Amino acid sequence: MRKVDDFKIERGISFSELINQYEASGGFSAKDLAKAAKIVEEMIRDKESINFISFPADIIATGTRGIIREMVRKKWFDVIITTCGTLDHDLARSFRDYYHGSFLADDWELRKKGIHRLGNIFVPKESYGEIIEEKMQAWLKEIYDEEKKELASYELIWELGKRINNENSILFWAYKNKIPVIVPGITDGAVGYQIWFFWQNEHKDFSINLLKDEQLLNDIIWEAKKSGALILGGGISKHHTIWWNQFKEGLDYVVYISTAVEWDGSLSGARPREAVSWNKVKEESKMVFLNSDITIALPLIYAYLVEVLE
Repeated sequence: MRKVDDFKIERGISFSELINQYEASGGFSAKDLAKAAKIVEEMIRDKESINFISFPADIIATGTRGIIREMVRKKWFDVIITTCGTLDHDLARSFRDYYHGSFLADDWELRKKGIHRLGNIFVPKESYGEIIEEKMQAWLKEIYDEEKKELASYELIWELGKRINNENSILFWAYKNKIPVIVPGITDGAVGYQIWFFWQNEHKDFSINLLKDEQLLNDIIWEAKKSGALILGGGISKHHTIWWNQFKEGLDYVVYISTAVEWDGSLSGARPREAVSWNKVKEESKMVFLNSDITIALPLIYAYLVEVLE
């Protein structure tokens, strides 16, 4: 057995030293945070590993967007799988501001004032639906006029990233670095609604071909010697990531970060060990489930990675 050491934190401690103390001194979830950081480091260093990052949209409404943007800018991941709301928030925040709010705000009053509430973030209507409609309708017309009438979701998203042209944007850096962003449920959000609106308004020959996304994922997986995934939260983005990795007998590296419980049978709360039974995670893989709010854990992991990888 290895003895538990006490934390020894002094002024000027580095993030890598802190994470190492989480591993040596921490109990409970603190040790999992250290393990998560070390697994992500290992999979980024492994040049044979094709690495995925998946996440839901809500965190893109927060400053955690900046952490994911920097990971994409640094090319730490090869594939992004997410939800339509990520497109919504990344596009909107490239041109408008979101604001600090409160979980306890009066939602009836907010509605009167034209403010949406996302947890404790306030999103004015002009910062969401209005700017998304303005930009999407103009951009879709440009894309259509360029004779690009059948696109995979990742191809359309690169077109959006090019037009966002803002270094604060995740989609911009995905376009610049040619990292595919796969959105299996692309109609489930404001950007998806605008695609439908454009289609039904005399552009019936315009389409999103989701099977082209699946073909790309197939090609990536079948050519991969190894694969890893940083899976934030749950839902369709989590499942699509692990689903495709079953076709190479599972992920070699996997980090789940979530606050969901497993006792209700939800995918969001399912631990990596459950995915072993489905061949979506290898029996011998480096794996951890970190029970934490992503907006707390991810900046710490990122700060560690910056120190050890750069």
